[in-house]
Amino acid sequence: MRLRKKHFAIPEMQENKYVIFSAYDMRGKWKEEFKNDNKIFLELGAGKGQFIQELAKREPNCNFIIFDRESNAFIYATRKVRENELENVRCVPGDIMHLKEIVAPCEAHGIYINFCNPWPKKKHKKRRLTHPNFLKIYKTILKDGGFIKFKTDDRNLFEESLEYFDEEGFECIKRDFDMKLELYPDNIVTEYENKFRSLGQPIYYAEFKKID
Repeated sequence: MRLRKKHFAIPEMQENKYVIFSAYDMRGKWKEEFKNDNKIFLELGAGKGQFIQELAKREPNCNFIIFDRESNAFIYATRKVRENELENVRCVPGDIMHLKEIVAPCEAHGIYINFCNPWPKKKHKKRRLTHPNFLKIYKTILKDGGFIKFKTDDRNLFEESLEYFDEEGFECIKRDFDMKLELYPDNIVTEYENKFRSLGQPIYYAEFKKID
């Protein structure tokens, strides 16, 4: 069901210093924005921000850029960043298809993709954040050896994504068809993950590395 549009979202985000609407101007200059030389990581499809709130607190010496085009959810992520004064996070509202116009080649050290839309219909599969069209973009902006960490509750998306990554020349360094929390003590449980685990659904997880 489509959420009712939150008309306050955009105006509120425009008043939030952690939200970057002029992200195209930051390409190749993100270290200047953060005012340090720390490594830069991306979260694609940040939703309501539970994941980045925890990750940014755990890793204060890393910088994070989070993306989402759905302002109805992203407004809550941007609030979390503002309320927790997460100086190592910047929020970019917009379509991830334009990522390489926002992040320069080899500017990112890693990418997190958590519970993205599985787009099950054949005609919509190109919209998947793990589709080869997007993987080509990630490959450009990632440094050699940079990682992509991917979690989903959708087995079909997971299996097809494994094929996508292989086709695009990424090295799969870990894959798990039933991610048990006790085996991943550093795992950050997202809003969606908590929901799916409470229903007894398996969580699928994989890590990939960009290779020369």
